[in-house]
Amino acid sequence: MRPRLPSALLLLLAKRQDRGDGRRAGRRDHGDRDRGRCHQARQADREGQAGRDEGANHRRVRRPDGCVLHQRPRARRWRDRSARHPRSAVRGARDLPRGRCAHAPAHAVFGGPPMRNGSVQHRPFFKVLVANRGEIALRVMRSARKLGLGVVAVYSDADRDALHVREADQAVRIGEALPAQSYLDIPAIIAAAKASGADAVHPGYGFLAENEGFARACKEAGLVFIGPSPQAITAMGNKAGAKEIMTKAGVPIVPGYQGADQGDEVMLAEAKAIGFPVMIKAVAGGGGRGMRLVTDAASFGDALRSARSEAKAAFGDPTVILERAIQNPRHIEIQVFGDSHGNAIHLGERDCSVQRRHQKLIEEAPSPAVTPELRARMGEVAVAAVKALRYEGAGTLEFLLDASGAFYFMEMNTRLQVEHPVTEAITGLDLVELQLRVARGEPLPIKQQDVKFSGHAIEVRLCSEDAAQNFMPQSGRMARWQVPDGIRVEHALQSGSEIPAFYDSMIAKVISHGTTREEARGRLIVGLEQLTAFGVTTNQAFLLSCLRHPGFAKGEATTAFIGAHRDELLAPRADAAFDTTLAGLLLYVTNPHAPSWQGGRSLSATFALPAKIEIAGQTHELDVTRERDGSYTVASDGRQHKFEIDQLDPDAIRFRHAGVMESAKFLRDGDRLYLQHRGIPLGVTDLTLAAPKAAASNGGDGKVRAAMNGRVVAVLVKPGDRVTAGQPVLTLEAMKMEHVHKAGIDGMVAAIGVAEGEQVTTGRIVAEIGTG
Repeated sequence: MRPRLPSALLLLLAKRQDRGDGRRAGRRDHGDRDRGRCHQARQADREGQAGRDEGANHRRVRRPDGCVLHQRPRARRWRDRSARHPRSAVRGARDLPRGRCAHAPAHAVFGGPPMRNGSVQHRPFFKVLVANRGEIALRVMRSARKLGLGVVAVYSDADRDALHVREADQAVRIGEALPAQSYLDIPAIIAAAKASGADAVHPGYGFLAENEGFARACKEAGLVFIGPSPQAITAMGNKAGAKEIMTKAGVPIVPGYQGADQGDEVMLAEAKAIGFPVMIKAVAGGGGRGMRLVTDAASFGDALRSARSEAKAAFGDPTVILERAIQNPRHIEIQVFGDSHGNAIHLGERDCSVQRRHQKLIEEAPSPAVTPELRARMGEVAVAAVKALRYEGAGTLEFLLDASGAFYFMEMNTRLQVEHPVTEAITGLDLVELQLRVARGEPLPIKQQDVKFSGHAIEVRLCSEDAAQNFMPQSGRMARWQVPDGIRVEHALQSGSEIPAFYDSMIAKVISHGTTREEARGRLIVGLEQLTAFGVTTNQAFLLSCLRHPGFAKGEATTAFIGAHRDELLAPRADAAFDTTLAGLLLYVTNPHAPSWQGGRSLSATFALPAKIEIAGQTHELDVTRERDGSYTVASDGRQHKFEIDQLDPDAIRFRHAGVMESAKFLRDGDRLYLQHRGIPLGVTDLTLAAPKAAASNGGDGKVRAAMNGRVVAVLVKPGDRVTAGQPVLTLEAMKMEHVHKAGIDGMVAAIGVAEGEQVTTGRIVAEIGTG
């Protein structure tokens, strides 16, 4: 465990055995003799009489329950308490075992009078363990601290140095890198909560957020689960059961099969009865995992096997359902909240239609396709479902909306959604704060008539993936990470952060808000252009293409948007050739063996330098010449461009070209150059001095190489098998998605170099195919 709490426990631990120490220390029901202690102690702290300096060495502090925590000082941040006054900077004594001073009433910490509803249990908590990682962990911590709560992080070996670990008050290791051995390990997380003194658990989203067993385990351990009841999670977490409940409630559902008989022949027969195309969906799943679109009976078997395998790996349950595939719908979801007092509200809709591989990329609120009348109808249905379930906390009902305005229930997500910031932007509400308040038994602070919508918000998911390579996940070191001012960016990164291959590929969310949709879209484009992510390939350029596309600009995007416009969205920019020459210029001016740039000083002679570079798999040969007047001429692919450098910094360049002043960001890292011009990032490899490349990794030489870091989940052939080009050989799992690797040639399998369950790195030879 890596505690981060300041040492303020000294105020209450040195007491006699009259309920002032031992297991009951820090409770509200201490003896009357200390009723005035809190204010006096704090006043003494302010006067320097009771404060103690935090800058001590490692120490052992015994908690009232007998557990020993190893405390140590930490690097201070702007929001921290001062060293001489450890309780003054943040409301509530969150560093106490139960989060506050022994005699402070609950409303002294949280604000407002305590609840006095005899029929509803008040569930106070004072330290929250966030059972998640990355940006959502930081997001939860932010709202928890706003309420004066302590925060505890958990981490795997892959996340030992992650930002959410360093930002928490305490951090507890829960296992190895694989999710099943860490973030999906329920006993380890419960043990972490107990060891850290947390009395509540926030699951975030993904991992165990919709796991009934986890919610139940928290309850049995005496922890407040910040989410709905285990019963509600069970009811809605199973897609088949949820559809039955919604059907009884009169909510329209998509025709399909939700039967218990999962035999291959039965499933195929049901698919034929529904009529192709059909959707295969993991019954316990979400986020596009365990989901396949099948257009004909011939491909149904392979799709069924793949969906089951992915569902088993992601959710521990291979059960699937079938649905009729509605063509070109919009994906509309309604944000709902319920509390333990029987109140329920909706916070409007979000349009999540822009997706790839059934995973959302762009979300917005409100939807350009939803009228006020339709919003009222969908909201009424959603609230009725919440009340029928006696649902508590945040939830989302997802619907498909067809061109006629008819909507069909798909599923209910019993958790906070990734895209919740767009709802926050148009309502002005903090959804995580609402979760925390509802979880401790408070009534919702607003009624339906109080919910007001203002403006428009759009969010994009920045993912570490290569859109040009079928959105293949990418991992590695983020060499430079910079976020712009003036726009909301939810992330847990900094320069030097490692992007592990074990988890979801989403690394950040960029959110804009404007008075109109067009204003929000324009602000998001500018913000995304100004964001810098060097070192790991991301979908930044692809997102910009989506935002600029006329179909999206007009609000016409459906779930078919990316598939219908894929070639346009992935097409090289018109000025891509210019970026090639700019890359050549930067390689020249950052080359230690070339004459250095001297602020335009003339030379006695010109100096030329040939270069060979690779961009997106394409090789380019260039000649870069420094002219006598200090300008540069770059020739590439039969074209010439002349540059005048106005300013050259270690990470940016300002130059003139064709009478126009422009700027670009860059990073030189060995033989790699990262360039961002006009908002579009570019990765360049300097091949000038490189040895000839080895055979291509596409299998054309008979060798099948791992396309990414990942885990082998299935070996589909064995030595001696005859295979044909394009036949699946094995399946890797990376960032919670499966990726099939295929033979590049016809032949016989000569060797298999890996075993199921083994971790492999990019480029490793996993199979060899001979032509004999």
